[in-house]
Amino acid sequence: MSEELKALIQDYRDGKISRREFVLKTFRIAGGVAAAGALFGCAAGADGVRERSKVQVLAGNVEFKGKVGPISGYLARPGSRQTPGVVITHANQGINEYTRDVARRLARAGYAALAVDFLSRQGGTAKVNPKGEGLGNIRELAPWQKVAEDSAAACDYLRSLSYVRGDRLGTVGFCWGGEMTFSSAAEVRGLSAVVVFYGRSPQPLDRVKTVEAPVLAHYGEKDPGVNQDIPGTVEAMKKYGKSYTYKIYPGAQHGFHSDNNVERYHPEAAREAWARTLDFFQANLQRA
Repeated sequence: MSEELKALIQDYRDGKISRREFVLKTFRIAGGVAAAGALFGCAAGADGVRERSKVQVLAGNVEFKGKVGPISGYLARPGSRQTPGVVITHANQGINEYTRDVARRLARAGYAALAVDFLSRQGGTAKVNPKGEGLGNIRELAPWQKVAEDSAAACDYLRSLSYVRGDRLGTVGFCWGGEMTFSSAAEVRGLSAVVVFYGRSPQPLDRVKTVEAPVLAHYGEKDPGVNQDIPGTVEAMKKYGKSYTYKIYPGAQHGFHSDNNVERYHPEAAREAWARTLDFFQANLQRA
């Protein structure tokens, strides 16, 4: 076994990298899924987020009422107490394993996390996008107005659950979902925290005047198309007295948190952005 692989296994055992990051790096070094799986077996049980967590997580598919019909989703939550709730908006591939994993991560951090399939009106992600590729027409399939309606329905569903603190709801979205999360925050009432991962801002920008919750945004340095919105967003949020905190992560591309995408994933930026997200939710949703 090479020294590089030995060091990688040790990092995994020490909890310095996640299981998904371990598998992706091992795949690149070892050159195959089988080899990656075998090496994962050597290091099993050492994931600092998942295996060492003592939080019991209950997770599974759910369906709830929307304005025009049923909406599908995936709900993950801690198993033993009442918690704040978070609505997750997926990227332009639709709901996938990465999105569900984000829900489980939030559950382990103490939230009832609902990943919504915002393609439910079209029959769901499995029908619309069976290959799991990025949908160039997703804004036509799910325009922001309909996403906002379904986001509001998701919040109502969380409020209906006895184990959710209905007065402490947040949202987080990625890529297209980051844009939709920010846009929906201008329409959905009762939110306490909004997190945007590399998503465009509401258009026109004056729509931010109806945002109720503080907004935290994460941007990659190598993402000029999205980042061009930042100066105007700063000005508009300041104009209307809204809270807007953001960071541009050096060297990171659009989608840098997506640890299922070897080309875009940026481990350092992803870890920092996630830690800042948890701190933000802690401050705004877990308050006394």
